[in-house]
Amino acid sequence: MPIPPWFTDAKLGIFVHWGIYAVDGVAESWSFYDGRVPYDRYLSQLDRFTSARYQPREWARLFARAGARYAVLTSRHHDGVALWDSAHGKLNVGRDLIRGYTDALREEGLKVGLYYSHSDWSHPDYATVRRPGGLPGQEENPYAQPAEGDEDPAAWERYLAYRDGQIRELTTRYRPDLLWFDGEWERTEEQWRIPELAALIRSEVPDVVLNARMLSEGDYATPEQGAPVIPPDGPWELCLTVNDSWGFQHQDHNHKSVAQLVRYLTETIGGGGNLLLDVGPREDGTIPAPQAEWLEGLGDWIARHADAVYGTGRGLPAGHHYGPSTLSADRRTLYLTLFDIPRAEIGVRGLVSRARRVTVLGSGRELPYRVIGGLHETPGVLWIDPPDGADLDPYATVLAVELDGELEVYRGAGRA
Repeated sequence: MPIPPWFTDAKLGIFVHWGIYAVDGVAESWSFYDGRVPYDRYLSQLDRFTSARYQPREWARLFARAGARYAVLTSRHHDGVALWDSAHGKLNVGRDLIRGYTDALREEGLKVGLYYSHSDWSHPDYATVRRPGGLPGQEENPYAQPAEGDEDPAAWERYLAYRDGQIRELTTRYRPDLLWFDGEWERTEEQWRIPELAALIRSEVPDVVLNARMLSEGDYATPEQGAPVIPPDGPWELCLTVNDSWGFQHQDHNHKSVAQLVRYLTETIGGGGNLLLDVGPREDGTIPAPQAEWLEGLGDWIARHADAVYGTGRGLPAGHHYGPSTLSADRRTLYLTLFDIPRAEIGVRGLVSRARRVTVLGSGRELPYRVIGGLHETPGVLWIDPPDGADLDPYATVLAVELDGELEVYRGAGRA
C-alpha cells in the first residue's frame, strides 16, 4: 500500500517526549536500564507527575505556528508507563492525557501521531534480552534481566496479549494517523509477530502510517539524531532533538539555534525526507520557553518560504548546487537554498532544462541570469546574479528557478 500523500507533503512534524521522567529530569527509561537511577526511585516519579498545567490546545497552536503538519506523542515508552488510563497492565498515569492532545491537533488541522514501544522493561512477563552491565563505576541494573535460553511461552503470550490490548485501545479510542514504534531491536520480527500486529492496527485504521521500526510492515525509514549524508531511497524522516535530550532535563540548555534548525529542515526536505523535531515538556505539561521560541522562529522562516517547503520533492543531486534544493510538485520550479551571503554569482551545473525566470522567494525580486559554456550533450552552467540587501534572509535565502519544462539534469562526465 503506498504511503498516504499527507506524510510526504508534511515536511515537518513535532516529536513530544513526555512522561514521568520529566519529574526529576532524568533520561526516559534508559536512566534505570543503564543503572544511572535505581528503578524504585525512577518509578517514584509516577506519584509526582502532575500534568497540572497541561494545555494541549496551546501545544497544538504552537506546533501549527512552527509550520508542523503532524505531531507524535510518547503514549508509552520502554518504562511501561502509559499516558492514558489503560485497562491493560498496571502502570499508567491514572487519567487520559492523550484525548486532549488528539482533539487539539485535529482542531488545528494537524495529523495525529502516537509513539509506542514494543518493549516494556517493567512488565513482569517481559524478559529484557540484554544486560548492559551499567556505566563505568556504577552497579549493574538488577531490573534488566537477560532472557537465557527459551523464554516461558506462556509468559510471552501474556505479554503479547497485553501489548495487543493497549494497541487496540490506542487505535479504537484515538484513531491515529501515524503510529511510531520503537524498541524493536530486542526481538525478531517473528517473536514480535509484526504482520499480525500490523493487521490488528489496520483493521481499525486502514490508512495509518507505520514507521520502519515495524520492520517489514514499516512505511518509511527513521534515521535518528544525525542527518544522513546520503538520503535514504523512498520516504523517510529524521527525528532530532531541539537540545541534546529527548525528554525534559533540567541541566540541558544546549539548544540548537533557529539557523541550525533551518539548515536541518532544508537539508532534510532537500533529500526527500521529513524533519520530526523533538521537544520535552516539563512534568506539569509546559514546554520550556527556549524550545517554544525556537519553534516559533522556525515557523516564521517556513511561512516566508512555504512554496519551497510544502508539497515539494527532493531536489538536485549532490554536486549540481552548493546547498539543498527542492522541486515543485509539477517539477517545473526548482528552489535553491543559500545559507551564506553570496559573494559571487550562484552556479547551477548540469541543468538540461532551460530557466525562464529566477526570483527571490518572498520578495519576488527578479534576478538576471545567463548560461555559459556547454558542449554537445553537456549543458553549460546557469549563473545567477546574487541577491543583496533586503532580499537576503537572516537564516537562509531561497531562489525560485522557473523552468520551461519539467526538470531534467545531466549526470554524465562530458566528452574528453
